Amino acid sequence: MTMRLNRRSFLATSAAAGALAFVGPKGLRAETGGMLRFGLSAYPPSFDAWASSGSAAGTVKLMMHRGLLGFAPDGTMRGELAESFEVDDAGTWTFKLRDARWHDGSPVTSEDIAWNVAEAAKADSTAFFRGELQSVVKVDTPDARTIRMTTEEPSAVLPGWFAHFNMPMIKKGEAPDTTMGAGPFKLDKTDRGVSLSLSAFDGYYKEGLPKLAGIEVIVYADENLRVAALDAGDVDLIEYVPWQAMEQIEADARLKLDAVDGPFMYLTFNAERPPFDDPRVRRAVAHAIKREDIVAAAFYGRGSALEHLPLAEGSDYYNADLANGWAYDPDKAMALLAEAGHPNGFDCTLLATAQYGMHQSTAEVCQAYLSMVGINARLDLPEWATRVQKGNQGQYDLAVMGTTASNNDPDGMTQLIDGSLPASFVRSYGLKTPEITELLAKGRQTFKAAERKTIYHQMEAKALETTPIAGLAWRSQGFAMKAGVSGFTNMPGQLCFYSPETLEETVLG
Repeated sequence: MTMRLNRRSFLATSAAAGALAFVGPKGLRAETGGMLRFGLSAYPPSFDAWASSGSAAGTVKLMMHRGLLGFAPDGTMRGELAESFEVDDAGTWTFKLRDARWHDGSPVTSEDIAWNVAEAAKADSTAFFRGELQSVVKVDTPDARTIRMTTEEPSAVLPGWFAHFNMPMIKKGEAPDTTMGAGPFKLDKTDRGVSLSLSAFDGYYKEGLPKLAGIEVIVYADENLRVAALDAGDVDLIEYVPWQAMEQIEADARLKLDAVDGPFMYLTFNAERPPFDDPRVRRAVAHAIKREDIVAAAFYGRGSALEHLPLAEGSDYYNADLANGWAYDPDKAMALLAEAGHPNGFDCTLLATAQYGMHQSTAEVCQAYLSMVGINARLDLPEWATRVQKGNQGQYDLAVMGTTASNNDPDGMTQLIDGSLPASFVRSYGLKTPEITELLAKGRQTFKAAERKTIYHQMEAKALETTPIAGLAWRSQGFAMKAGVSGFTNMPGQLCFYSPETLEETVLG
């Protein structure tokens, strides 16, 4: 990929795979493909291509859709609908499209891409990246295969927006919840709440892929039933392996477990409901909870405490001096509550979900520890779709969440902590974060790694002080499958939920 500016050091590490050609097998799809039976944890609350509706919905989107960019199994960014991408001295990004087709056989064109950007950025859009896309002030389409995007300020992180599974491209004029995309599989049939059937798209732009003939998606909301279905041979691959089952799967020669650390649990707050509009109260909550007990209760020890923002220890942007910023300290929690005018604590509602055991167990541990500092939290545990709706509408006081950042760059946390963005269940409701918003903007406009590290250190220090979220625990996230399944890869770090992108390479043995 051609790169200019004095930005080569940054771009070489974050986007260097963008122009690499696909070197997969040529010719017809593998004869041995067959139909993969995938055990999904929840039926998608929505098929809206650009909205965030949880990782199960993201899994289905990654079957049907593709973005301009994506991620290779090793976590490097690469071109998808775009065969190359580059930035010029003025900060304008140029994407060159490959010869790709929509599921109806029509070509993917630059006009389609420009329309996606404009539609997702509209004021009434529900797009996860609506706020970011509003910084794109100009989109040029000099020919059918070229798109140029100009932002208000140069953006080093723009490619990451278009690699996210919540920013796939759809055909111009289609409704946001269309199931027709340009991905490796076409949706043929749905049984709402129960299953989905997809078949391989013969016009997929990667020759020889997908290798499967299709995918039968079967919903097992109960995690124990999901494991039992794999054990009985009713499905070939499952997501969200419950932590209590990981050891038994590892010990079973018929099966294999692919687990990575990267996803995490955290708390969000409703700042439109006192007392959580007070940063001292939010910080008190962060200091009130002993994270090791969450790791033990929710994840059977397969994880670790998270007492800071979710920057992994192996990251170049990890700040060792801030790593214990929200350490368990009940005395400090009670002092902060007293300072904020709540020496005797208060009552509130803690939103989570009973559909995922990790959410409920995390909420129960939080409830117990909050009670020790005088905060009486009543649990609200609806099924997942309702939990998402309540989070989006601010129908809670504080809430348990679990996710990953958008990518492994610190800017990937933007969706979790930037209060200038539209309301979303993944971040605190009604909580403005002007200092954090400003530092995040400064970071994405900076291409030199050393300068970015300084900026993100300042940002994390401000976050520990103001507590837009409260980190709780890193968790091991696992997929399990029959021993004969190959080609499916659990992607590293924050990219775990992008792993279904590798279903195009998956083969049944």
